[in-house]
Amino acid sequence: MRKFLQYLLRRPILWLSEKFASRPDKEKIYDALTRLHAHIIDDPGKKGCIVPFEDFDGRFIIFSDQHKGNRNGADDFVAAETSYLAALQYYNNEGFCFINLGDCEELWENLFWQVKKAYQTCFELEGRFLSRNAFIKIFGNHDLYWANDPLASFELENIYKKKVKIYEGVILTTEVEGAPLQIFCTHGHQGDANSDGNWFTKFFIARIWAPLQSYLHINPNEPSNNIFKKTLHNEIMYEWSASQKNMLLVTGHTHQPVFESLTHIERLRRQMKMAETNKDVTLIAKINDEVKTYQKRFDTITEDFSQVKPSYFNTGCCCFSDGDITGIEIEGGFIRLVKWQSKTDKASRIVLEEKRLADLV
Repeated sequence: MRKFLQYLLRRPILWLSEKFASRPDKEKIYDALTRLHAHIIDDPGKKGCIVPFEDFDGRFIIFSDQHKGNRNGADDFVAAETSYLAALQYYNNEGFCFINLGDCEELWENLFWQVKKAYQTCFELEGRFLSRNAFIKIFGNHDLYWANDPLASFELENIYKKKVKIYEGVILTTEVEGAPLQIFCTHGHQGDANSDGNWFTKFFIARIWAPLQSYLHINPNEPSNNIFKKTLHNEIMYEWSASQKNMLLVTGHTHQPVFESLTHIERLRRQMKMAETNKDVTLIAKINDEVKTYQKRFDTITEDFSQVKPSYFNTGCCCFSDGDITGIEIEGGFIRLVKWQSKTDKASRIVLEEKRLADLV
């Protein structure tokens, strides 16, 4: 019966998930991002902190949207746990600062003690960053509880055995070849009518969507759904970031990896146009081989991405249905989109995209 209902309801559920997952308002997003950035600059330590690169030798890993649940059928993080744990061990051993960029715990569907009980090892590894003061926790819409409940600070201390400050954003600061650069990181739900503390959405998620997803085991965070044209929310985030000076914006929230303001397929489209101009037969063949599984969608992209300003980045998420996780890594003067996967006995790190920060200033 379950398999029949999965077959019958998969498409409409994914369609509904896409349709109602986000209702971004451009004016509200612009206002929210501008006010948050100004607040952090003018009054650091309250809504957000300022972290100079030299504090951590320019090494940062940014993950978001784990949505850790209670290991039932509605818990999207279960499949990705192995990759996530391997990534945390690697980055802690390498001395990175870990920015946990929101929706880390799924608190619309679960109570915090349920999540704590289900993922003690995850919290233990996150706590290792905290023990050397290299852990920055940002709240999102699904774990807004950490920011607005009077008991949240005690509960977080109970989880990590140390006080944890919750922020709405963080600004990383450095100089690149003499030019100042800020990397503004926030979850990205600001200005989204369906995510910014909407009571009906939380009711729908907890009482209708979660039980249905638990029974049908349908995860909308399929990698194949996250490589095509950017969501409207990502488009608005890009437009705001492109209007700023000496700044890169890094968010999560949409579960869609974006690098240099482009999704993977958009970057391939740009590379194809350049290869065709340069008559690079080898590169054309390589791109055609990579896109053959979604050739029709690739062929329908007509935009010219050559003039897009490389100012916006999105971490993707840590709850893809195939167990992969994606994040933004900053190290050695480079910014990277990385993927961790556990297809074999040992989880592995793959660099999907890479760019020198100096080339972005």
